[in-house]
Amino acid sequence: MLPPPLSISLQISVNRRAALNFLAGHGGLIICALFLLAGLVLAGDYGIATDEEDQRRIAQANLNYLLGQDYIIDELHILFGAAFELPLLLAERALGLEDYYYIHRLRLTLTHLFFIVGAFFCYRLACHLFGNRLIALFALLIFLLHPRLYAHSFVNSKDLPFLSMFVLALYLLERAFRRDTTGAFILLGIAVGLLTNLRIMGVMLLAAALAMRGLDLFYAGNWLERKAILRTAGLFLLAAGLTWYAVTPFAWANPVDYLAASLNLTANHPVIPPWQLFQGERLPSTDLPPQYNAVWFGITTPPLIMLLGLMGIAAGAAGFCRRPGSLFRNTRMRFAGLLLAAFLLPPLAAALLGSNQYDNWRHFYFIYAPFCLLAAGGLGWLAGKFSRWRPGQARVYGLAGLGVGLIAWQLIQLHPGQHDYFNFLVDRTTPERLRTQYEMNYWQLAYREGLEYLLERHPGETLVVRGAGIGRQRKILPPAARQRLPAGSGRADYAILQYDLNQPEPDFRLAYRRQIYNNTMMALRPLHPARMTPEIVAAYRELYRQAIAGEPIIRADYDVYLDNRQLTFVRENCAPEEPEAWFGVRIFPKRLETLPPLLRHGYSSYAQIRAHGARLDNLCLAVLRLPDYARDDLILFRSAEGTYRPASLPVWSELYSLSRPGLGEIIADHRRNQPQPARPAAFEVFLDREAGRNRLLYAKENCTPAEYATLVTLHIDPVNRADLPAEHQGNGFDNRDFALSNYGGRPGGACIAVVFLPDYPVAAIRTGQDGMWETRMGSH
Repeated sequence: MLPPPLSISLQISVNRRAALNFLAGHGGLIICALFLLAGLVLAGDYGIATDEEDQRRIAQANLNYLLGQDYIIDELHILFGAAFELPLLLAERALGLEDYYYIHRLRLTLTHLFFIVGAFFCYRLACHLFGNRLIALFALLIFLLHPRLYAHSFVNSKDLPFLSMFVLALYLLERAFRRDTTGAFILLGIAVGLLTNLRIMGVMLLAAALAMRGLDLFYAGNWLERKAILRTAGLFLLAAGLTWYAVTPFAWANPVDYLAASLNLTANHPVIPPWQLFQGERLPSTDLPPQYNAVWFGITTPPLIMLLGLMGIAAGAAGFCRRPGSLFRNTRMRFAGLLLAAFLLPPLAAALLGSNQYDNWRHFYFIYAPFCLLAAGGLGWLAGKFSRWRPGQARVYGLAGLGVGLIAWQLIQLHPGQHDYFNFLVDRTTPERLRTQYEMNYWQLAYREGLEYLLERHPGETLVVRGAGIGRQRKILPPAARQRLPAGSGRADYAILQYDLNQPEPDFRLAYRRQIYNNTMMALRPLHPARMTPEIVAAYRELYRQAIAGEPIIRADYDVYLDNRQLTFVRENCAPEEPEAWFGVRIFPKRLETLPPLLRHGYSSYAQIRAHGARLDNLCLAVLRLPDYARDDLILFRSAEGTYRPASLPVWSELYSLSRPGLGEIIADHRRNQPQPARPAAFEVFLDREAGRNRLLYAKENCTPAEYATLVTLHIDPVNRADLPAEHQGNGFDNRDFALSNYGGRPGGACIAVVFLPDYPVAAIRTGQDGMWETRMGSH
């Protein structure tokens, strides 16, 4: 029997070893459980994404379809399946939730729970691939701790569920080929069917599994092996197809057409934001550079993960080069090749095909799963270099653990603004520098923090806050907070606004505490002198003094002043509700063909007065900066009781007005010189070529609101078909159909609209409202 000290030491040693063995065997499960507990607490801190209500409507449309009730669905809904959204809706119905505060919390919690499930299967997959639990734990932690993906794991119910399902399908794919049983391949088929429902891109994993099974068939030694391979491949394909069909209600009527439409829509996804801020430049969303996704991935992924991921890619590529045949014969090497292909090929295909993209790399968040495994492989490769020197290997793991700890600390610091994480590759040397280079807060998540900040700043007060999306953020606040933020109209105390670099303006905002590396995400602007600091009031007064020193270019309800490419709107006797009124600005560049198809008629901007200024006593003041490309005509619209009273002027040369001498005189001259318009119709159409410009003038003396709102057909036949934009070359003409209400005004009961023609030679123009009439033109 050992003496007591030795007995105690032995017991401690045994207990320590048992604890370490327990942690080694269950570490992944413990970490996932801890993250889940943290997620239950933190879910209520995040705002509501702009797409959340649309995602919920997808589930409602599918449920109504299943119940035989009326439903509304648009073509975009076929991109995001019901396999995840419908269970979220059924969960809230089962719990009897009606207040959106609780519905939002439930949606965020369940979306994050599925993210944790995906992380656990990433860990399990790494265990099988590397046979090293430390490396597998590293893969798990970097999967969970990516700052952007962590925030999206709560608020993004379309891209993040696809990521989680993708890594689950990868795990089942590796398991199916490792076990090579019928049940394993059927289970893989079910997972791939669900994945394809979430995003049609899931078919790429279907193709990968069939290709790998085809290699097995090629290298099979006898007929019995080939028969077994064909049976499992067939059952996998059947399980995938039946699962996809079962969870895709809108495909039940015609699955082939539905699948074709989904694939076509994915390849030609409509672009919602027309412009992107990328590397400090304002670029058309339809013409982004090929490196768009690569740059976004590089600047939003923590450097340690990037470095080890590149090491893993290099090590894998070197292995393939040394033994190229192993990629076809060895199942493990095939899977390594699949990980590399799954990471590289989707964004590469998007770049080569010129697919429409926006909102950073979120359409390809699923490629982070294979990248985590490649990074874990990079860590394993680096540790292998020190395998003969135990202190060196321990230091490799220790440095990796320290790096993971630093990433976790950054994530904590940024909470709940992790969705705007950038690494050191982006210039953050000066305040506000970051948001001049890349888009931030594109889903308006930070607006919730703005509301909470105002409530904290004004304890016990009732505040009226305006801003796009404020109503959405307000309804996810606790009931007591909502009572202090009434949704009525009238005088507003504050406006929370997204910064818009396309329309720079004087910056009269309060300091806001939520910052990402000293770069504020939103403008928090006081709208009433009672809420303004003396410095802000003085700045507005000085702006007013400078504006009225010149002559207004327009005198109307609002006098409009133009000075050094800055438009200042001034109204002396301004009612309290006036800042809520809308106005619009339409800016035409000199060459319309330089704009993307979405903006070919010109650039529109509609906003409320308060979005660009404020009310000081009885004075309303708003400021708008003109973009650099504005070189021709600017049409200003002023809203009044649901109608638009416009005024128009070329900023750089002559002054035209739709309600005063100017454009009206041009139309009168056309009538005198050309008694009959190009062709008699409801609207007169005149061709104006003055000063080298080519535009159509539409005019009608007595114009009803219904006529003003109708659609006008405008088809332009070129002299040379090659001049047509690419998307219209198949038609043989340039389709520029438009609504009169978007391209003109209705002064004094008359309708007038202006549409600019392309620079290329035109053979004929066909335009009209009720039917069509034709205007023949020579080349120009």
